[in-house]
Amino acid sequence: MSFFTSEYTCKLDAKGRLVLPARFKSALPESSGNQLVVGHGFDPCLVLFPMVEFKKIEARISGLSEFDPENRRLQRAFFNSHTEVELDNSGRFLIPKKALAYAKLEKETILIGIGKKVEVWSPELYKEYVTEDSEEFSQLVQKKLTNE
Repeated sequence: MSFFTSEYTCKLDAKGRLVLPARFKSALPESSGNQLVVGHGFDPCLVLFPMVEFKKIEARISGLSEFDPENRRLQRAFFNSHTEVELDNSGRFLIPKKALAYAKLEKETILIGIGKKVEVWSPELYKEYVTEDSEEFSQLVQKKLTNE
C-alpha cells in the first residue's frame, strides 16, 4: 500500500512534464509499476494516484447503475477528468494540457502527499486552501476526529 506525506516544490518543464520527487516515487507500490493516474481534484488542484489506488475508486464509480441519470453524469465527469500517465526513466510524467489549465499550473508547482494520493497545486492557489494557523488546525482535528 502506498502512503505519501510531505510537501515539495517542483518545476514543470516547457512540455508540461513534472519530476515526481524521489520519496514519492519510492512510495509507489510495485504493482502499479510506472503507471499513475492524474485527474482533477475537488479543489482547484490535480490528484495523482498510483494505479492500484485508482482502480479501487474506478471500481466503485463503474459499479454505479447506469440507469440513474446522476450516476451517468458522475461517471462522465469522473472518467473525462482522469488520464493514465507513465513515469519515464527520469521519473517524469506528462500532465495533459487540459489538466494544467484546470489547476492553473504554470512553472512552479507544490506537490502534497496526502495518504494514498498526491495533490499538485499552483503555489498561489495552494495558499488559499492550506491551513497554517495552528489554532484553526487544532479546531479542525478536534471537530473531525472527536465526532466520528
